[in-house]
Amino acid sequence: MPARRSSAALAAAALVAGPTALLTAGPAHATGGDGRASAVVLRAGLDVGLLNKTVHLPLKATLNEVQAPAAAEKTALTVTLDGVEKGKPVDVLRADVASAKATADKERAEGSARLVNARVHVPGLPLLSLIQVEEVTSKAVCEAGRRPVAESNVLGAVTVLGKRVTLSSGGTTKVAVPAVGEVRLDLSSTETTSRTAAATALRLKVSVNPLNLNVAEVTGEVVLVQATCRTPAGAPSPSATPTPSKPAHTPAPDVKPQGNLAETGGSSATPYVAGGALILLGVGAGALVVTRGGRGRRGV
Repeated sequence: MPARRSSAALAAAALVAGPTALLTAGPAHATGGDGRASAVVLRAGLDVGLLNKTVHLPLKATLNEVQAPAAAEKTALTVTLDGVEKGKPVDVLRADVASAKATADKERAEGSARLVNARVHVPGLPLLSLIQVEEVTSKAVCEAGRRPVAESNVLGAVTVLGKRVTLSSGGTTKVAVPAVGEVRLDLSSTETTSRTAAATALRLKVSVNPLNLNVAEVTGEVVLVQATCRTPAGAPSPSATPTPSKPAHTPAPDVKPQGNLAETGGSSATPYVAGGALILLGVGAGALVVTRGGRGRRGV
């Protein structure tokens, strides 16, 4: 009796769980992580040389630099450098609007930054703006299944070292002022790959020698309004999507017609059901052998 009960229980378990497990088994799929995005209103990396000392002071500063998910809005950036401008703080940037935002999830990543009515200063030139802009924006969008997009816009007038300039799209504009220095500007730089995008509204290469307020020379780079993004990990690349093609026509083999799966009641699960049936058959045979063996011992 215990043997028959165990065999019956095993058969019942195989009947319930066997086909279900076989039908639901399949390849594991890796899940992708969130995308990435960043934005910054201003990033400065300058070297400030002093007149009364053989010293160079680094000026590294950022305004509203964010990584997804985050947002920031601050309209002033002040730094202090020892021995520069008689110990007074240096207003590197002042603006009416200076905002940056970055968002990212498993479907989409986006970075954006905006600057309105802004003036950028460097040490030694407190009254003369390095650059003055009316409005600049940058945006980078990376969405699953689509090609990344990057765009930058410089709207309104741009003034560099007191000179109003006309910027050339995709090129470099050089502004030189006697006894002050030189600034080289790159306008609206964008770059995209199959999964990333980056947009920079303005990039300035600075080399000025104001010889004022104990400042002999200022060199380096200033970046205005930059945004970047990266498509969520695991998302399909748009360039990797296969294009369906027509199969070459081949003559049908000379065989007797067979009923298709719909006619015979078969489906894609048929091999699994058949496998489950074989398992049940093996369990049933084992139960029969155990039962007969038990009867033989009792003399039945």
